Amino acid sequence: MRRFAPALLRIIGLALAATGLPAAAITVDPYYAGSYAAADLGSVPGVPPLYGGLTFKFDDPNVILIGGYANNAPGTLFSISVVRGVGNHITGFSGTAAYFADAAYNDGGVTYGPGHVLFLARWPVNELGQTKPGSSSTDKIINLAPFGVEGSHSALNFVPPDFPAAGHLKLVTWSGGQWNDVSIAPDGSGTYDVTGVTEVPASRLSGGPEGFVFVPLGSPLFAGPSLLVSEYSAGRVASYELDTNADPIVTTRRDFVTDLSGAEGAAIDPLTGDFLFSTFGGG
Repeated sequence: MRRFAPALLRIIGLALAATGLPAAAITVDPYYAGSYAAADLGSVPGVPPLYGGLTFKFDDPNVILIGGYANNAPGTLFSISVVRGVGNHITGFSGTAAYFADAAYNDGGVTYGPGHVLFLARWPVNELGQTKPGSSSTDKIINLAPFGVEGSHSALNFVPPDFPAAGHLKLVTWSGGQWNDVSIAPDGSGTYDVTGVTEVPASRLSGGPEGFVFVPLGSPLFAGPSLLVSEYSAGRVASYELDTNADPIVTTRRDFVTDLSGAEGAAIDPLTGDFLFSTFGGG
């Protein structure tokens, strides 16, 4: 059973003004420490443990969506407004989180896809959930087992427009780290069918992977297209370089953040490019 203190961690570039509390006992790897610093944003008011993944609302960069009651049938997505300080960096939260949508079994992957449909990883039931804009229900659920997804998938994300293989949906499993390239197609109802899943054996990830993000191109110390992965089992965030299909090259793995117990979700602040990571939480 997964049980760690629920919280959010913000990683910012040191060239930008840093505000907020230092992240006690959380370490940015020495390779990156000259360019990045960590700040602990604490627990999100009103979001019950256990925490799942997170993303920013597509039409409001000052609102975060984050999963509560993760990995369980009562799983729910909550919305919370953020407070921004010097340099527009997030320093905390405003008010109390509110119910946003049903999200049973939500896990480390919560992300917007085409048509602003929310795609959600559902663990341990190995399902892909979809919620249409304006809906508070999970409008479509797809069982991934028939597509060869092993165990249960834990996170997913779409490759950004300026990356190789732009628009591809990538999916990973916990705890085995199976990495997959997923094909989708509109189903005529505002949601999407899965039309194929291709496992990439050479990109199997270690550390018990959860949420992952594609690093904005041009970020300091990331020479080319790269990935950051929350490693739940290892309590770390790892970086990887990507190949021409936007799949991680496992031999390039490097620690980015260590001592992050329960590393779960991952998101990028659309206003600053800061990295945000959630931890699972437990009571």
